[in-house]
Parts: sequence; structure tokens; C-alpha cells
Amino acid sequence: MEEPNKIPALRTIAMPADTNPRGDIFGGWLLSQMDLAGSIIAEKTARRRIATVGIQAMTFHKPVFVGDEVSCYADLLKIGNTSVTVHIETWARRKGGEEYLKVTEGEFTYVAIDEDRNPVSIQKS
Repeated sequence: MEEPNKIPALRTIAMPADTNPRGDIFGGWLLSQMDLAGSIIAEKTARRRIATVGIQAMTFHKPVFVGDEVSCYADLLKIGNTSVTVHIETWARRKGGEEYLKVTEGEFTYVAIDEDRNPVSIQKS
């Protein structure tokens, strides 16, 4: 499969420190990478501080292994009064290979917040 024809919001390498005692990449590590990728789009859209408030429809399609190049692609789905919903697909290129595999996808919702961490309206342009 070919990698999506767009710029990733985040790209990293899965490292041994990201594994459980059996050497498998933790799903939580992958979720955190996706959350970071989505937050970049959400903060840029809201033009202010944001906080993650929900993850919907999370699906793990294939495992990620140590040494895989992991790329997260984020697409804006919805802008609400105080929230932003982002669809994130994560693709992996296996260590030393050229094939790309979609390994996870999900929808993340972020809320715009003020200095006191209270929800605030997003200025739509």
C-alpha cells in the first residue's frame, strides 16, 4: 500500500522504550502520538490552547514494531462552538522496507480553553 499523498502532522520512529516486556509497542504510546498529531491541527484551528476531551471510533488495524517509521495524518472533521474534531490515520513503514500499512485510525475531540482551563468559543473565520 502507498502512504497517503499529503504531509503528516507527525512522524516518528517506534523505539524499544515504547514497548511492553515482550517487545510489542504499547497501544498507549501510539494513542499519544495520534493525540499529539491531532492537537497540532486543533490548536492551529482554534488559535488558542486546547485540551483533549474525547476519542471516538478508535481502531487498531495492525501492530507497530520497534524500528517502524510511524506517520500520523490529521484531517479536520468538524469545528463546533468550543470544540474541534479531527480524524487521524496512522501509517507505518516497516523497518528497512518500502511498504506502508495503515495501523490505526480514530476521531479525537479537543476543546478550546482559556488560561483557567475553562471552555471558550472558537473564533471562526
